[in-house]
Amino acid sequence: MKNLSVKYECLIKVSLLLIIFLFIFVEFILALTPPIARDALIHHLAIPKLWIMHGGFYYTPWAVYSYYPMNLDLLYLIPLYFGNDIIPNFIHLGFGIGTAVIIYYYLRRRLNHVAGLLGGLIFISTPIIIRVSIIAYVDLGLVFFITASILAFMRWRESEYKQYKWFLISSVAMGLALGTKYNALVAWFFLTLALVFIYSRDIGNQWKAIRYGLIFFIISLVVFSPWLIKNIILTGNPLYPLFTGIFNSNAGSDGGTYSVASGYSHVGMFKIREMLYGESLWEILLIPVRIFFQGQDNSARYFEGVLNPILIIFVPFAFIKKDMKLEKLFFLFFSIFFILITFFLDEIRIRYILPVIPFLVILTVMGLVNIFEWLTARESLLRKIYISGLVIFLIVLFTMNIIYIKKYYLGIDPINYLLKKESRDDFIVRHDSSYPAMMYINKNTPKDSRIRLILLAGRGYYLDRIYQEDHSSGMDTIRGLVTASSNDKTFQNYLNSLGCSHMLIRYDLFQQFLYDNYSPATVNQISQRMGKFLEIVYNANGYAVFKLRTDYSSS
Repeated sequence: MKNLSVKYECLIKVSLLLIIFLFIFVEFILALTPPIARDALIHHLAIPKLWIMHGGFYYTPWAVYSYYPMNLDLLYLIPLYFGNDIIPNFIHLGFGIGTAVIIYYYLRRRLNHVAGLLGGLIFISTPIIIRVSIIAYVDLGLVFFITASILAFMRWRESEYKQYKWFLISSVAMGLALGTKYNALVAWFFLTLALVFIYSRDIGNQWKAIRYGLIFFIISLVVFSPWLIKNIILTGNPLYPLFTGIFNSNAGSDGGTYSVASGYSHVGMFKIREMLYGESLWEILLIPVRIFFQGQDNSARYFEGVLNPILIIFVPFAFIKKDMKLEKLFFLFFSIFFILITFFLDEIRIRYILPVIPFLVILTVMGLVNIFEWLTARESLLRKIYISGLVIFLIVLFTMNIIYIKKYYLGIDPINYLLKKESRDDFIVRHDSSYPAMMYINKNTPKDSRIRLILLAGRGYYLDRIYQEDHSSGMDTIRGLVTASSNDKTFQNYLNSLGCSHMLIRYDLFQQFLYDNYSPATVNQISQRMGKFLEIVYNANGYAVFKLRTDYSSS
């Protein structure tokens, strides 16, 4: 953008800054609302809250996700300890803003201020970034640390490998990324090998390159190691629940395979999409491109997230000019590698590939700058037509982000809550139908009650009682109840083995599960046993609370 006049450059800077702050302002407003996001209620806030309630680290073998690295969850533990569950939203938002700042500084150094601001805006306004920015997840912490690690490595290379602080920053940042989420393993593997290759290519000393690769690997491993040690002690597998076959884990795995990206057990991605959605082989193979055009929130078929096509359309134009060739190729290969590994290891979700977004943003801005400089070199009339066309196209693409944040804002509808016209409880009830049942438990059960969750997918954050669930979200417990319902004594013993005083059941799904899997006679039998040994104390909105009858709960 060398051909911009000072006047127009200043106007563009002010406009970009204003739009950036408007997006951040809306995200700030949304972040002021109580937790309602699924994984926050299951994992990122729920497990730290259980630790606080228990007075320290609380072993939860039933929750596979409690074995994941939890660097950010430890940060969330601090405000949770003081009874504040809004601040974690802002911690996560801070990592998103921090990543935008890193992108800005990189592009400003490499290109100019306008390019830096444009990169920050594209990142902060990307729909999936908006969605996760205002909830207490960990994805943007992962993105921040991986981006910092890779760009610090580039600074070390730029210094001709003399400024070792950048090497150290890169190593530590990668270790922090590993301690945030398991899919940093993909970036760790890639950057370790890339460091050795690039150093050897630049310096011509293979053994020295290998040495630096080992140092990078070891420093990252040391930073990551507390979570590995914890899992070794608890399960014998440092990366539990990954690689359970290799490490022969003793944590009671259900025997399924787990992905690096999500950690969840799954069947092969190709088979799943063919069975569920009837997609052809070509449709499945094109998913790494389709995610930029077809993403939808809350749709497993369409990758449970939304990107913007700008992140792929302008990337090829970054290579028009030959400058910074290695860096651009590095960003491109890293993005392709990360997307493909996630694609083949898991049923792909856009949230799982977030670490590539900063590098696609950088390449996109470089592509736009190259196009602009090429257009301004045309003769006067054609230049105006071409530039006008480019600007209109960008406005159309960017309008998609504006429409998304407006729709998302209206879906959350925070204004009545923020203006005190709606209570916290009423706001949560609008978004979480299990909340009234949990409030009943909190108000009407003894403090030492222990709650068994069935078919709630682990969403226990709002319970102020110790709770647990099995690996199958309660389906194994239902099967156990059915098997034990053959006689009173067996049923009573099975209830005692669960170690709970109450059950919180998603009752509509519970009944559907029974009728879908068992004969009417068996369903009638389990109903009779439950009526004899359990008392329904709450039943509304599809959720029921059962209390174990005291005259039967002890053997």
